[in-house]
Amino acid sequence: MTRPLIIAHRGASGERPEHTRAAYELAIRQGADFIEPDLVMSRDGVLIVRHENEIGSTTDVAARPEFAARRTSKTVDGWPVEGWFAEDFTLAELKTLRARERLPELRPANGAFDQEAILTFEAVLDIAAGAGVGVAPELKHPSYFAALGLPMEEAFVGVLERRGLTGRDAPALVQCFEVGALQRLRARVATPLLQLVAAFGGPFDRPALSYAAMTAPEGLAAVAAYADWIGADTALIEPAPGAPTALIADAHAAGLKVAGWTFRAENAFLPEDDRVGDAPAGRGRLRERLARFTGYGLDAAFTDHPGLLAD
Repeated sequence: MTRPLIIAHRGASGERPEHTRAAYELAIRQGADFIEPDLVMSRDGVLIVRHENEIGSTTDVAARPEFAARRTSKTVDGWPVEGWFAEDFTLAELKTLRARERLPELRPANGAFDQEAILTFEAVLDIAAGAGVGVAPELKHPSYFAALGLPMEEAFVGVLERRGLTGRDAPALVQCFEVGALQRLRARVATPLLQLVAAFGGPFDRPALSYAAMTAPEGLAAVAAYADWIGADTALIEPAPGAPTALIADAHAAGLKVAGWTFRAENAFLPEDDRVGDAPAGRGRLRERLARFTGYGLDAAFTDHPGLLAD
């Protein structure tokens, strides 16, 4: 049975700080098919690679006295967030920061690699192109950035056009939780698109629509009108080990491929049956977990540990 495509979630983020050159290059050496950058924007409109636009948890900005006054509170997609935000910094300022491990309590060894620079989207594209692997960018909060006068989609399409990544055969897989962003992108590029769905809630830009409705057969047919893939929380595919839902079969019937997120090795992220021991940071049965999902027909797996799954 063919294994799913392996998408290195923020790089080999189980072994290096996420979204760093070290994480991406390790993932490539480990055999990942795609590397994944999350995209936010700088104040001067450059696409940069961070888990969220709040950068206090993934950089050393809190230790930089020259930026102390920029700590603030904002509402992002309806949720209050406090910290430092990428959109309040120019690219030049962001380049002075250094990445740090987001989950030091689970991944303490990653702290040895905490001095890497913040990457731009184009820098990640260079890494992927140089290694001959695909890239799976996720647009984070495009409605939020548009309201700030930072049109993420315009900047993103501009990069795709400059890099020759607008065709159906482009080695790229464009993700977003918002619906409108993907629909607008479909009207402009033929690049493969992936609609992300979570186990709870719904897309911010469609308050009347739930992810539950989107993953029902009728909802999947609607997604297939603009996207090529559905990217589902693994709980939507397998609520309990060995007990899959019909999501993969229903998505395939609608003409969509299915990616599952996120396959992580630590017990803290695994269902009880897949854990080994009691320590949250201990590694469980990730290979066995992926084997089950492969049997269900999964097409791609987002993982923090590509080295455990790509061989």
